[in-house]
Amino acid sequence: MDAPTTNLISILRERLKTLRDSGNLQEALHAASAAVEKTQQTLGPNLDSIDAFANALEMRGDVLRELAEYVAACDDYHQAIDQLDNRPDRLDQIGRLHAALGAAHDALDNPARAADHWREAMNCFERHEPPLLLDVAALANNLGFLAKATNDLDTAESYFLKALEILHAQLGQDHEETAAVSNNLGALYLAAKYHEQAREMHMMALETRRKLFGDEHPDTAQSHNNLALALLETGDRSWARRHFEKALAGFEGLGADYADDLEAVTSNYCEFLRDEGEVAQADLIAQRLRKVLSSHRS
Repeated sequence: MDAPTTNLISILRERLKTLRDSGNLQEALHAASAAVEKTQQTLGPNLDSIDAFANALEMRGDVLRELAEYVAACDDYHQAIDQLDNRPDRLDQIGRLHAALGAAHDALDNPARAADHWREAMNCFERHEPPLLLDVAALANNLGFLAKATNDLDTAESYFLKALEILHAQLGQDHEETAAVSNNLGALYLAAKYHEQAREMHMMALETRRKLFGDEHPDTAQSHNNLALALLETGDRSWARRHFEKALAGFEGLGADYADDLEAVTSNYCEFLRDEGEVAQADLIAQRLRKVLSSHRS
């Protein structure tokens, strides 16, 4: 491409970024479409022009996905992948494009196609030199959720463990992403009735979240609730009570944005109290919850 064309494309990319950052997605889409048109006009057999066209398609696809125009976004991503033609020097971008396609199909409620693209993205990131391990971990976590949703718990476990292994090695235990995957694995083990393993995963997640965020944080409150559920299954009922109470206090202090979480935790705690024979206490807490939720939602 000649220098004026290269300069124009650079200006359009900068404008696109500014518009996206400001939330002006409709104008961002116009800028992205202008970049696609210009790079398509100058498209030739040389790799620079192909890369410029693929980059413009990816950028427009991302804007379309933000606008929930998922089918149109998929068209741009597919066209970009076709242009890059599985080139070894573009494995990172091809992986990104497949990851974006997976996200679009997930939003379209096409889990099988989402899984296909996320697996292909993982393959690209693993083949990249050096391997893009954090991207692999993120996709393994996504695939774990998809497998869990179809009750394929063994496959889900394999993906979550892969993500946890990478994150633990790359980021360490005391990182929020490691804690998030520990939490996901704990929820899987609880569903699979591996209660001791669920307990340990939720304990690890809680320890990290308390260290990183303190007690007045939604992730910490979530971990208190999840650990309480696991402790009930391992017979540690008095300890479960304490964690239910901490979860309840945490979400109650976070305000209206976490009303649904507060309602779920209260339901769990009241069920526990009734099982303990503390029906009057459960009724008092449920009554208090109704007042709090009414004030939040009014």
